[in-house]
Amino acid sequence: MPSSAPIGVFDSGVGGLTVLSALATRLPGEDLIYFGDSARVPWGIKSQAVVTRFSREICRFLLRRNVKAIVVACNTASALALPELEAEVGVPILGVVEAGARRAVALSTHGRITVIGTESTIRSRAYTRAIEALSPDTRILSRACPLFVPMVEDGIVDGPVAETVVEHYLGDLREFDTDTVVLGCTHYPLLEPVIRQILGSGFAVADAAQGTAELLAERLLAADLLNPSL
Repeated sequence: MPSSAPIGVFDSGVGGLTVLSALATRLPGEDLIYFGDSARVPWGIKSQAVVTRFSREICRFLLRRNVKAIVVACNTASALALPELEAEVGVPILGVVEAGARRAVALSTHGRITVIGTESTIRSRAYTRAIEALSPDTRILSRACPLFVPMVEDGIVDGPVAETVVEHYLGDLREFDTDTVVLGCTHYPLLEPVIRQILGSGFAVADAAQGTAELLAERLLAADLLNPSL
């Protein structure tokens, strides 16, 4: 595989563009192919079998375009399908959960982390396991926010509707004394201003995008796949 080959990136919709932006910033010499499956969004309410099937289909599409690596820029697919994809695709592939967990543990000041995500991601406990592996004494509260993805896909990222929906899902988190909130879906950074408005400013936000870009750079370097134009 030539190091000049492109990198494939996919998500259930527009959320993965937050990861794509981080990749473009960290690896400016790389060509990126983005696949956003907006026709079948949201994935977060679908079964593991369906999410895995969708992910396989997209990986095959990207492999036909001779990508040298694949980034699963979707927390739901990372949580439910990544092990199967790793065994099948034949190129370096990474998800976003590991980077998000690392970032959360690094930011946490007193071990009280809240993970918000789709129903499937939260049900999988992928973030809980990843955070506990890094910091066993951390207290973790997980919260599914199923309306966030459809709302973002419809372009509703601020205003009264967004504020009402965020308050509905997260308003009671003020009682948990959270020091770090994990945005466990790549759509959620687009709602960060509203989340901060509802919860206040006394917490850090862990977004997996930048960490994923760093991990990809490490993987490409180790595999001698970094574009020489860098």
